[in-house]
Amino acid sequence: MANTNNSTARSDLPFDGPLLRMLGDNWWLVLLRGVAAIIFGVLALFWPGITILTLALLWGAYMLVDGVFSLWAAISGRGVGQMTPRWWLAVSGIISVLAGIAAFISPGAVALVLLIFIGAWAIVVGALTVWGAIQMRKEIEGEWLLGLFGVLTILFGILVIWQPATGALSLIWAIGGYAIASGILLIVLAFRLRKLRKA
Repeated sequence: MANTNNSTARSDLPFDGPLLRMLGDNWWLVLLRGVAAIIFGVLALFWPGITILTLALLWGAYMLVDGVFSLWAAISGRGVGQMTPRWWLAVSGIISVLAGIAAFISPGAVALVLLIFIGAWAIVVGALTVWGAIQMRKEIEGEWLLGLFGVLTILFGILVIWQPATGALSLIWAIGGYAIASGILLIVLAFRLRKLRKA
């Protein structure tokens, strides 16, 4: 009887699942991703006279930072024996790093196809994030912030690709607004993970 009670209690622990435990141990990386997103969004919105070329370089820097944080979180999953629950973080990080490198190698080319480039990135990374959120729901009930971030990213990508004729100013506002909104979600998620880790 005592064993049954112990087993039940263990299954109720907030960090019983491997994916959630890994994210909880690295909650500060989620926080840094959120902060980086907000900084990028604020710069995009309030940089005086910003051009598409400058935006491409800014976006490239943000992608590199975000990608490194994602890879770091995937690799440093202490105490998690399985790679499967966190492969989506690694893939997402690699895609972001490659996109950032491409922006710096050829910012002019990236600026010309910035809409399609950013839209495609958003859809792929958003889909991977939603998949991660679905896996996370198996480990903790009511964890919707990561899924909301993924859905927001997918919708942003579809919007950008669907309206390629959007003017430069509208594009800058759309990208900046998305970055700030996603950054806020990531920061809220980070502190939620930190709270659960301490529970």
